Amino acid sequence: MSAGHLWSTTVPYIDAAAPFVALGAFAVALIAVGVGFASHRRIARLTLRRGDSLEDTMGELSRRAREFQVFREEVEQYLAHSEARLQRTLRVPGVVRFNPFEGDGSGGNQSFAAAFLDEHGNGVALSAIYARGGQSSVYAKPVEKGKSTFELTDEEREAIRKTTERNKPPAIPKPIEK
Repeated sequence: MSAGHLWSTTVPYIDAAAPFVALGAFAVALIAVGVGFASHRRIARLTLRRGDSLEDTMGELSRRAREFQVFREEVEQYLAHSEARLQRTLRVPGVVRFNPFEGDGSGGNQSFAAAFLDEHGNGVALSAIYARGGQSSVYAKPVEKGKSTFELTDEEREAIRKTTERNKPPAIPKPIEK
């Protein structure tokens, strides 16, 4: 078989297949244009403002991320300072009312002991004794870590215990991983 004969026998097939190849190429081109258009729209939606490039948007988002990091660090410092101040504040007091004259039944429960302590158990224990005839006495005793250098009454110890139970510090949340 000569080259001329081969050529003359394949030309009709090529002529017959040409419209289908062109149609396939056109379909592939349409798909490529559609994918390109969809990609362009998706990238355009990633920008913050109309007319911005993706690079401008990425730069803006990077700047904002740095600002948020600085803000977060400032908030963490503020919270640490606030937590330290809060630990030194006086909390809900524990109060115990009692009758100093239990034996003769007079006086009622007009006397009281109260403890005003911070989170570390530091503060003051107050006792007010209401006596017959309207006389009353008030006593203050310093408290450090739940103890006093002065002798405490049973009522004052109970008031300190109540205050300590009520003022247990809350569980500290775990920090967010950076």
